[in-house]
Amino acid sequence: MHDSAFLEWRGMRPAEWRPGRVRGYRLRFNLDGRPRGKAAPANLSEDPRAEVWGVLYRITRRDLVRLDATEGVPWSRYRSLWLDAEDISGNMVRAVTYVAEGKEEDGYPSLRYLTLLRDGARAHGLPAHYIRFLERVEHAP
Repeated sequence: MHDSAFLEWRGMRPAEWRPGRVRGYRLRFNLDGRPRGKAAPANLSEDPRAEVWGVLYRITRRDLVRLDATEGVPWSRYRSLWLDAEDISGNMVRAVTYVAEGKEEDGYPSLRYLTLLRDGARAHGLPAHYIRFLERVEHAP
């Protein structure tokens, strides 16, 4: 996601960031958007053959509580999931992400949401193959 999600919308200042990936999961757009039926937000689903690239942010516990609240944890659809991630240098780190019970079929994210993902991937130096993957994702009309 683009830094504006942290810096502007949530008022957080990560102490550090680096590209990283989580193996065994796949990026999905299989949740109902808000309002229901609108453009689908991102989700992760287990898939032993896949990997998801993103940005690993080092934040304070206080910011993590704030991030949980902005994602609706534990009251809304998302729940936090701690897992092992690998940074771009191959170092393993514990990371938290948010997952929800998704539908079988994927929907389409909004162009605005997809642009945040794509711009963030480019700005943070995610691998070219993953940026190409994001560029191939179709957006909602």
